Amino acid sequence: MHHTRKFLLTFAATAAMAFSTSAFATDYKIIAPAAPGGGWDQTARTMQTVLQEDGISKSVQVVNVPGAGGTIGLAQFANQAKGDPSQLIVGGYVMVGAILTNASPVTLADVTPIARLTGEYEAVVVPAASPIKSMKDLVEKLKADPGSVSWGGGSAGGTDHIAAGLIAKAVGVDPTKVNYIAYSGGGEALAAILGGQVTVGISGYGEFESQIKAGTLRIIGISSDKPIKGVDAPTFKEAGVDVAVQNWRMVAAAPGITAEQKAAITADIEKMVKSKPWQDALAAKGWQDTFLAGEAFDKQLAADTTATTTILKDIGLVK
Repeated sequence: MHHTRKFLLTFAATAAMAFSTSAFATDYKIIAPAAPGGGWDQTARTMQTVLQEDGISKSVQVVNVPGAGGTIGLAQFANQAKGDPSQLIVGGYVMVGAILTNASPVTLADVTPIARLTGEYEAVVVPAASPIKSMKDLVEKLKADPGSVSWGGGSAGGTDHIAAGLIAKAVGVDPTKVNYIAYSGGGEALAAILGGQVTVGISGYGEFESQIKAGTLRIIGISSDKPIKGVDAPTFKEAGVDVAVQNWRMVAAAPGITAEQKAAITADIEKMVKSKPWQDALAAKGWQDTFLAGEAFDKQLAADTTATTTILKDIGLVK
């Protein structure tokens, strides 16, 4: 009798151990709070591929919940995923602005941020035939008459709009005078820029890369801190405009998970980020690896939220 009991206990212990190690191979469900095709959707689907390919997860499902700069998906996730360590949501810097401009009742404080994954820098471009040849030319035109410069970019209050506001502010132009024209999709903005319907285009470098390489668009500046290999343009700072902006993307877990669950998710994400398939995907998509987790990411998030609140108030989008 004694032996059987001992055997059962050992068996139970081994089973528990096997269970805890297999807990690392969580089946994840990732919410992409945007329509298929955009940056958040691509991020979620790249995660899906890599987590499965690398054996970090057996099965990963991606669900699109578009609307209001990601805040609809965020609200649904915060309410429905509570305490569930198998659910993740992709988000990013655009969401920070959307939470403020939409006065969203649900914020990133209502979920569990895990890590910043990638970053993309903002490029300022003009059509090849434009008389504007440099950031200096653009700044002169902006100072002479802010309204004469129309900026074509993504949604109001998004990274493109914020970057335009920061550029104006940095060169001493009233940010409320920025003549910003918001387009819902990259394709629409691109057509307007190429067609000369706007003075300059501002968006993630990747949106313009093929036109820049083809010579139909001229890049006059990039929003990175340091020059980027393969990008033939000065940083805004090198061009005398003291602005650096990164449109970063992140992954967050559900609210109400335990510290152990958060640690396990973070370990999975870290493994994913270091894997070759992930690094290859970044290179193919022109995304920068800006991985940042834990307390460092929490600090970064708080700093970005504060800075974004300030510029959105300056632009006049947030009261």
